Amino acid sequence: MKESGNASAMNSSIEWHGINLRWAYCELLPAIYSDIRCHHRAYDILHDALLKIAISPTAINLDKPHAYLRIIAQNLVSDDRRSNKRFIPLVPNEAFSFQDFTNDVTKLAPSPEELTSLKQRLEALQMVINSLPPKCREAFWLYRIEELALKEIAVKLSISVNMVSRHITRAMLDLTKLQDQIR
Repeated sequence: MKESGNASAMNSSIEWHGINLRWAYCELLPAIYSDIRCHHRAYDILHDALLKIAISPTAINLDKPHAYLRIIAQNLVSDDRRSNKRFIPLVPNEAFSFQDFTNDVTKLAPSPEELTSLKQRLEALQMVINSLPPKCREAFWLYRIEELALKEIAVKLSISVNMVSRHITRAMLDLTKLQDQIR
């Protein structure tokens, strides 16, 4: 990262769980893009990584939140590569070059208003998830984040498949209510 012009921009950023959101967009996002070579997927991976931190019970007391976020992003990049290696692109992604993407990293970061909005949405999401009963929260995590099947979750939590389904439905309903409130 260029030190001169970006140092003041980095200092004025917004933090969430100790993560400098401007850093996430100005440094981590280009690193993800350099691996993926698709700006849409790079943004998706960064947002998925932030969501994993929002839902993670261990994210609250992290000593090195940037390192944790980077590791989550690297794992998501690996997963993306593994799941997409069977696809062959029809058209090369030349319309959006790496040079254009990383020339001015400050343009990658959302505005301070967008960062504030993102932080508020992440905090609201985390509040809803934290308010779920423990089994419900764990079932939701295993289903949406770990991508386990309902039967696997039922075995892991020692509950019925029907109860797993109810827990996931409750979590989704609570999150849908939150989404409707935010709009």
